Amino acid sequence: MAQFSGKVWVLGDDIDTDIIIPTEYLALETVNDMAPYAFSPLRPELAAQIKEGDIIVAGKNFGCGSSREQAPEIIKALGIKCVIAKSFARIFFRNSINNGLLLIENDKLHDDVKEGDSITVTVNENIEYDGNKYPIASLPDNLVEIIDAGGLVKAMRKLNGLD
Repeated sequence: MAQFSGKVWVLGDDIDTDIIIPTEYLALETVNDMAPYAFSPLRPELAAQIKEGDIIVAGKNFGCGSSREQAPEIIKALGIKCVIAKSFARIFFRNSINNGLLLIENDKLHDDVKEGDSITVTVNENIEYDGNKYPIASLPDNLVEIIDAGGLVKAMRKLNGLD
């Protein structure tokens, strides 16, 4: 997972889990069935436009609201490589790690980046955009291992020799 690039989708502050996946779609059978409705209260067209490897850049408090585990699962199902935000709701942050979705906190990029542009992320080092490098904090090795494995359950299965 060391380095990757992707197209940016820009979202604002306080994107809560009801925006990520509205309650009425939680009754659908699978996360893949729910994914087309992601972000629909905010931007109904967005889920269909996101491509594998794209990156969400958001403002502060991303993932606030309920602790529904489907929110990070749906973002991952859309093919989003990572979410970069000024800050994350703590429960959403842990649910994302447990589901293998990389989250990166950076308080400057959101104010500079433009939707549709491409950025390069070097995990645990920096984000490169428009000739500038934005430093990022390192995640502990155990969290990187969980993300690399695709989530906590997969990481534990691997650790215990079950896969």
